[in-house]
Amino acid sequence: MQKPRIRGFFVSRPMIVPGSNVARHLRQAALDEPDALATLTPLSVGPDGKVVHARCTFRRLDQESDAAARIFHAEGIAAGTRTLLAVRPGHDLIVTMFGLLKLGAIPVAIDPGMGWSAFLRCVRHTEPEALVGVRAAVWLSRTPLPAFRSLRARVTIGTTRWRRLREQCASAEPRPLADVSATSPAAILFTSGSTGAPKGVDYTHGMFDAQIELVRRTYRLQPGEVDMPMLPLFALFNPALRVATVTPLLDPSRPASADPAPIVAAMLAEKVTTSFGSPAVWGRLADHCERRGLHLPSLRRVLIAGAPVPDGLLAQLRRLAPQAQVHTPYGATECLPVSTITSAELFGAHGEAARRGHGTCVGRAVEGVEIRVIREVDGPLRTLAETTACAPGEIGEIIATGPSVTRAYHRLPEATAAAKIADGERVWHRMGDLGALGTDGQLRFLGRRAEKVRTARGDLPTEAVEPAFRVHPDVARCALVALGGKAPFRPALVVEPREGRFPADAGDRERFIAGLRACAQGNAAATQVEMFLFQAKLPVDVRHNAKIHRLRLAREWTARLQADRLNPLRRLFR
Repeated sequence: MQKPRIRGFFVSRPMIVPGSNVARHLRQAALDEPDALATLTPLSVGPDGKVVHARCTFRRLDQESDAAARIFHAEGIAAGTRTLLAVRPGHDLIVTMFGLLKLGAIPVAIDPGMGWSAFLRCVRHTEPEALVGVRAAVWLSRTPLPAFRSLRARVTIGTTRWRRLREQCASAEPRPLADVSATSPAAILFTSGSTGAPKGVDYTHGMFDAQIELVRRTYRLQPGEVDMPMLPLFALFNPALRVATVTPLLDPSRPASADPAPIVAAMLAEKVTTSFGSPAVWGRLADHCERRGLHLPSLRRVLIAGAPVPDGLLAQLRRLAPQAQVHTPYGATECLPVSTITSAELFGAHGEAARRGHGTCVGRAVEGVEIRVIREVDGPLRTLAETTACAPGEIGEIIATGPSVTRAYHRLPEATAAAKIADGERVWHRMGDLGALGTDGQLRFLGRRAEKVRTARGDLPTEAVEPAFRVHPDVARCALVALGGKAPFRPALVVEPREGRFPADAGDRERFIAGLRACAQGNAAATQVEMFLFQAKLPVDVRHNAKIHRLRLAREWTARLQADRLNPLRRLFR
């Protein structure tokens, strides 16, 4: 912290930046700790495997985002301008995002790997008025695609001209922040679309403020820490938390395919204290460390989210970073964070309960957030009075409210009505998940509502079944799916075997299935699985590479098995 300066008998302290603009947190960090490290951007990997980083302080980051704001304003971007982001993760994304927030513009962030057609649908729906992106994105936006017709301004970043302009502007006086309220639009962030079409979520400056405070209090992050976020948007919290951001060398559209070596090397060299990633990414990093006998001594906390975390991965991380707390937070783009739990709590009774079919424990609500489990209702719920609370331990639909809960989807009134419940001044978000709430306040996650399997014997939630089979040593991933054209469906488990463990013949397959059935003992829901299917790779979401597309799997295997029945010769040539 910068020390007070003595002037006569008075102590002059850094000013408190007023207002509701969330970018004020960066300005305050630049005033209080101007020379503290803000970003580390990978430039190259040396012959010794070490990653060379460009380093930037909070003062410089504030100046560069001021410069970006001036450039954007000169190109016609102003308060309220919806601006599509097409920027690579890391320093440039942080500069661009804060430059837009300082203007009061509205950044639009869409996952780059969701698929070209889905991406274009999101762009067309949002109708952005400006684009800030790399050269290829700007060039593409000039093609006669309908999605880009709304654009009136384009700014190319990463070019020599961009860097020169930014250098020229960076020496200017601090730029005043746009005067916005807590309810002013701040950004449109798109969901991953893992169980439906991606939707834009309307964020306000006040919601971002609430998220920052929840993350700070829940995980006790301290100024001066070093974070390596494996999800690019999580890096945007760090300037407000006064935490340095190390950008990992990975492709955000294929995070689970990243080479773990330079990521681990950077984590060790820069003494990273905290890191967020999906189970798929952390699995690769943990395997790499174990193969090479590496440990991660600087880590104080590890956050893993995006999908249920296998017990084996939690055990690996305990060995590799014994001094770190491993957290598995629960939430969604529309509502983050909701609850959290540590790996120490998950081992023992919680893990055994999950294997028996009682759901995966995701902890208690974070401070300021309230969770309820209500009886399932198809269709909108206009007010909280229309809901019926479940008894403790009863499975139902999870809803949550709090200061970080978003109130609407962008230009989707029907989706908003289906997902939001009015409660006076508050709004509850329907998480789209099944769960059960215990008398101790612990929430158990039972899977997505849309993915439960309706059988002749009743509903099977995915997370009541899959944990029993995930403990099999040869299972990498597995998914409960519904086979058939309409309810009642046949419950089947699609298994992705670990590398080198795919059944080679009918005998191998039967032995594998026998082992799976043995795992199901003691779990009444798991014993109802009628068929076991094997697939080399299960389809997963782009954002985390961990959420399995179960509905897609169900459609594909239903069609495949139907074709086999109509033409038995197909099986001979598969």
